[in-house]
Amino acid sequence: MIKLLSYPLTVLFFLFFGLVLVVFHPIQWFCLKVFGYDAHKRSVSVLNWLIMCCTNVLGTRYRFENLHKIPTDRPLIIVTNHQSMYDIPPIIWYMRKHHPKFVSKIELGKGIPSVSFNLRHGGSALIDRKDPKQSIAELQKLGKYIETHQRSAVIFPEGTRSRTGDPKPFRTTGLKVLMKQAPSALIVPISINNSWKLLRYGKFPMGLGSHVQFQVHEPFENKGNAEELIARAEAQIVSGIHPSK
Repeated sequence: MIKLLSYPLTVLFFLFFGLVLVVFHPIQWFCLKVFGYDAHKRSVSVLNWLIMCCTNVLGTRYRFENLHKIPTDRPLIIVTNHQSMYDIPPIIWYMRKHHPKFVSKIELGKGIPSVSFNLRHGGSALIDRKDPKQSIAELQKLGKYIETHQRSAVIFPEGTRSRTGDPKPFRTTGLKVLMKQAPSALIVPISINNSWKLLRYGKFPMGLGSHVQFQVHEPFENKGNAEELIARAEAQIVSGIHPSK
Protein backbone atom coordinates (compact mmCIF):
# COMPACT_ATOMS: atom_id res chain seq x y z
CA MET A 1 0.00 0.00 0.00
CA ILE A 2 2.81 2.43 0.91
CA LYS A 3 4.67 1.66 -2.30
CA LEU A 4 1.48 2.20 -4.29
CA LEU A 5 1.03 5.61 -2.69
CA SER A 6 4.64 6.49 -3.50
CA TYR A 7 3.96 6.54 -7.27
CA PRO A 8 1.76 9.69 -7.40
CA LEU A 9 3.82 11.37 -4.68
CA THR A 10 7.03 10.67 -6.60
CA VAL A 11 5.54 12.26 -9.73
CA LEU A 12 4.62 15.32 -7.64
CA PHE A 13 8.11 15.42 -6.12
CA PHE A 14 9.84 15.31 -9.52
CA LEU A 15 7.59 18.11 -10.82
CA PHE A 16 8.61 20.36 -7.91
CA PHE A 17 12.24 19.20 -8.03
CA GLY A 18 12.54 19.82 -11.77
CA LEU A 19 10.89 23.24 -11.47
CA VAL A 20 13.35 24.29 -8.76
CA LEU A 21 16.35 23.19 -10.83
CA VAL A 22 15.12 24.97 -13.97
CA VAL A 23 14.23 28.20 -12.15
CA PHE A 24 17.51 28.40 -10.23
CA HIS A 25 19.74 27.80 -13.23
CA PRO A 26 19.38 31.38 -14.57
CA ILE A 27 19.28 32.73 -11.02
CA GLN A 28 22.69 31.18 -10.34
CA TRP A 29 24.06 32.51 -13.62
CA PHE A 30 22.81 36.03 -12.86
CA CYS A 31 24.10 36.01 -9.29
CA LEU A 32 27.55 34.84 -10.35
CA LYS A 33 27.98 37.03 -13.44
CA VAL A 34 26.49 40.21 -11.97
CA PHE A 35 27.16 40.08 -8.23
CA GLY A 36 29.99 37.54 -7.90
CA TYR A 37 30.85 34.63 -5.64
CA ASP A 38 28.95 35.60 -2.47
CA ALA A 39 25.64 36.06 -4.26
CA HIS A 40 26.11 32.82 -6.19
CA LYS A 41 26.91 30.96 -2.98
CA ARG A 42 23.72 32.28 -1.34
CA SER A 43 21.64 31.24 -4.34
CA VAL A 44 23.08 27.72 -4.11
CA SER A 45 22.24 27.54 -0.39
CA VAL A 46 18.62 28.53 -1.05
CA LEU A 47 18.43 26.11 -3.98
CA ASN A 48 19.43 23.21 -1.76
CA TRP A 49 17.04 24.25 1.01
CA LEU A 50 14.25 24.17 -1.57
CA ILE A 51 15.36 20.72 -2.77
CA MET A 52 15.00 19.54 0.83
CA CYS A 53 11.53 21.11 0.91
CA CYS A 54 10.64 19.18 -2.25
CA THR A 55 11.47 15.90 -0.50
CA ASN A 56 9.00 16.83 2.24
CA VAL A 57 6.32 15.86 -0.30
CA LEU A 58 7.58 12.31 0.22
CA GLY A 59 7.30 12.63 4.00
CA THR A 60 11.06 13.06 4.36
CA ARG A 61 12.30 14.66 7.59
CA TYR A 62 15.80 15.88 8.39
CA ARG A 63 17.83 16.08 11.56
CA PHE A 64 21.28 17.65 11.53
CA GLU A 65 23.08 17.26 14.87
CA ASN A 66 26.17 19.41 15.38
CA LEU A 67 27.26 19.94 18.97
CA HIS A 68 30.64 21.40 18.04
CA LYS A 69 31.69 25.00 17.51
CA ILE A 70 33.40 24.69 14.15
CA PRO A 71 35.38 27.80 13.16
CA THR A 72 34.46 29.64 9.97
CA ASP A 73 37.87 31.25 9.46
CA ARG A 74 39.83 28.15 8.47
CA PRO A 75 39.53 25.36 5.87
CA LEU A 76 37.66 22.14 6.58
CA ILE A 77 37.84 18.67 5.10
CA ILE A 78 34.39 17.20 5.64
CA VAL A 79 34.52 13.41 5.48
CA THR A 80 31.29 11.43 5.35
CA ASN A 81 29.66 8.19 4.27
CA HIS A 82 27.51 8.23 1.14
CA GLN A 83 24.00 6.81 0.81
CA SER A 84 22.33 8.83 -1.96
CA MET A 85 22.41 12.09 -3.91
CA TYR A 86 20.09 13.44 -1.23
CA ASP A 87 23.03 13.48 1.19
CA ILE A 88 24.21 16.64 -0.52
CA PRO A 89 21.48 19.32 -0.05
CA PRO A 90 21.46 19.10 3.78
CA ILE A 91 25.26 19.38 3.91
CA ILE A 92 25.17 22.45 1.67
CA TRP A 93 22.37 24.03 3.72
CA TYR A 94 23.40 23.21 7.27
CA MET A 95 27.12 23.75 6.63
CA ARG A 96 26.58 26.84 4.47
CA LYS A 97 28.71 29.07 6.72
CA HIS A 98 31.68 26.89 5.76
CA HIS A 99 31.24 27.16 1.97
CA PRO A 100 31.19 23.40 1.17
CA LYS A 101 32.68 22.27 -2.17
CA PHE A 102 32.26 18.69 -3.33
CA VAL A 103 34.38 15.99 -4.89
CA SER A 104 32.05 14.76 -7.65
CA LYS A 105 32.26 12.53 -10.69
CA ILE A 106 32.85 14.41 -13.92
CA GLU A 107 29.61 13.16 -15.49
CA LEU A 108 27.62 15.43 -13.15
CA GLY A 109 29.33 18.49 -14.59
CA LYS A 110 26.99 18.74 -17.55
CA GLY A 111 23.37 18.15 -18.47
CA ILE A 112 21.71 18.81 -15.08
CA PRO A 113 20.15 22.26 -14.65
CA SER A 114 21.50 24.17 -11.64
CA VAL A 115 23.52 21.21 -10.33
CA SER A 116 26.01 21.07 -13.20
CA PHE A 117 26.39 24.86 -13.25
CA ASN A 118 27.23 24.96 -9.56
CA LEU A 119 29.71 22.10 -9.81
CA ARG A 120 31.52 23.77 -12.73
CA HIS A 121 31.53 27.32 -11.36
CA GLY A 122 31.22 26.99 -7.59
CA GLY A 123 34.66 25.60 -6.78
CA SER A 124 34.00 21.86 -6.62
CA ALA A 125 36.28 19.15 -8.09
CA LEU A 126 34.99 17.10 -11.01
CA ILE A 127 37.01 13.90 -11.27
CA ASP A 128 37.21 11.32 -14.02
CA ARG A 129 37.36 7.95 -12.30
CA LYS A 130 38.92 6.44 -15.42
CA ASP A 131 41.76 8.99 -15.43
CA PRO A 132 43.81 8.92 -12.21
CA LYS A 133 46.09 11.73 -13.39
CA GLN A 134 43.15 14.07 -14.00
CA SER A 135 41.54 13.08 -10.69
CA ILE A 136 44.68 13.80 -8.68
CA ALA A 137 45.12 17.17 -10.38
CA GLU A 138 41.52 18.16 -9.60
CA LEU A 139 41.88 17.11 -5.97
CA GLN A 140 45.13 19.04 -5.65
CA LYS A 141 43.42 22.11 -7.08
CA LEU A 142 40.53 21.77 -4.61
CA GLY A 143 42.89 21.28 -1.67
CA LYS A 144 44.86 24.42 -2.55
CA TYR A 145 41.61 26.32 -3.08
CA ILE A 146 40.17 25.60 0.35
CA GLU A 147 43.54 26.26 1.99
CA THR A 148 43.78 29.68 0.34
CA HIS A 149 40.17 30.78 0.77
CA GLN A 150 39.28 29.06 4.10
CA ARG A 151 36.49 27.00 2.60
CA SER A 152 35.44 23.35 2.90
CA ALA A 153 35.96 20.26 0.78
CA VAL A 154 33.38 17.49 1.12
CA ILE A 155 34.55 14.01 0.18
CA PHE A 156 32.81 10.62 0.24
CA PRO A 157 35.77 8.22 0.63
CA GLU A 158 33.60 5.12 0.09
CA GLY A 159 33.65 6.04 -3.60
CA THR A 160 30.11 4.89 -4.37
CA ARG A 161 26.92 5.13 -2.36
CA SER A 162 25.69 2.37 -0.09
CA ARG A 163 22.34 1.05 -1.29
CA THR A 164 21.50 -0.49 2.10
CA GLY A 165 23.02 1.98 4.54
CA ASP A 166 25.85 -0.39 5.48
CA PRO A 167 29.22 1.41 5.46
CA LYS A 168 31.83 0.57 2.81
CA PRO A 169 35.60 0.60 3.31
CA PHE A 170 37.27 3.94 2.67
CA ARG A 171 39.37 4.58 -0.41
CA THR A 172 42.11 6.79 0.96
CA THR A 173 43.91 8.29 -2.06
CA GLY A 174 41.66 11.31 -2.60
CA LEU A 175 41.51 12.12 1.08
CA LYS A 176 45.29 11.97 1.35
CA VAL A 177 45.66 14.42 -1.52
CA LEU A 178 43.29 16.91 0.12
CA MET A 179 45.03 16.54 3.47
CA LYS A 180 48.42 17.20 1.89
CA GLN A 181 47.28 20.26 -0.06
CA ALA A 182 45.31 21.75 2.86
CA PRO A 183 47.58 21.15 5.88
CA SER A 184 45.78 23.71 8.08
CA ALA A 185 42.35 22.16 7.47
CA LEU A 186 40.27 20.82 10.32
CA ILE A 187 38.96 17.31 9.61
CA VAL A 188 35.21 17.04 10.25
CA PRO A 189 33.68 13.52 10.16
CA ILE A 190 29.92 13.23 9.59
CA SER A 191 27.72 10.12 9.79
CA ILE A 192 24.63 9.93 7.56
CA ASN A 193 21.70 7.62 8.25
CA ASN A 194 18.58 6.71 6.26
CA SER A 195 19.29 8.75 3.12
CA TRP A 196 19.38 5.45 1.20
CA LYS A 197 15.71 4.90 2.05
CA LEU A 198 14.72 7.64 -0.38
CA LEU A 199 15.92 5.26 -3.11
CA ARG A 200 14.86 2.00 -1.51
CA TYR A 201 12.83 1.06 -4.62
CA GLY A 202 15.32 2.55 -7.06
CA LYS A 203 14.92 5.91 -8.78
CA PHE A 204 11.18 5.41 -9.27
CA PRO A 205 9.14 5.37 -7.17
CA MET A 206 10.85 7.14 -4.27
CA GLY A 207 10.73 5.86 -0.72
CA LEU A 208 8.29 7.53 1.68
CA GLY A 209 8.64 8.71 5.26
CA SER A 210 12.45 8.68 5.53
CA HIS A 211 14.00 10.32 8.60
CA VAL A 212 17.41 11.37 7.29
CA GLN A 213 19.89 12.03 10.08
CA PHE A 214 23.31 13.69 10.12
CA GLN A 215 25.68 13.51 13.07
CA VAL A 216 28.74 15.76 13.11
CA HIS A 217 31.53 14.15 15.11
CA GLU A 218 34.29 15.93 17.01
CA PRO A 219 36.63 17.62 14.51
CA PHE A 220 40.37 17.10 14.76
CA GLU A 221 43.53 18.61 13.36
CA ASN A 222 45.20 17.50 10.16
CA LYS A 223 48.45 16.69 11.92
CA GLY A 224 50.28 13.38 12.14
CA ASN A 225 50.26 10.16 10.16
CA ALA A 226 47.71 10.37 7.32
CA GLU A 227 46.73 6.69 7.55
CA GLU A 228 46.04 7.02 11.27
CA LEU A 229 44.02 10.20 10.80
CA ILE A 230 41.90 8.60 8.08
CA ALA A 231 41.36 5.51 10.22
CA ARG A 232 40.24 7.77 13.06
CA ALA A 233 37.74 9.58 10.81
CA GLU A 234 36.43 6.30 9.43
CA ALA A 235 35.97 4.85 12.93
CA GLN A 236 34.03 7.92 14.04
CA ILE A 237 31.79 7.82 11.00
CA VAL A 238 31.11 4.08 11.20
CA SER A 239 30.28 4.41 14.91
CA GLY A 240 27.42 6.72 13.99
CA ILE A 241 25.93 4.62 11.17
CA HIS A 242 22.92 2.52 12.15
CA PRO A 243 21.63 0.60 9.11
CA SER A 244 18.04 -0.57 9.37
CA LYS A 245 15.55 -2.26 7.10
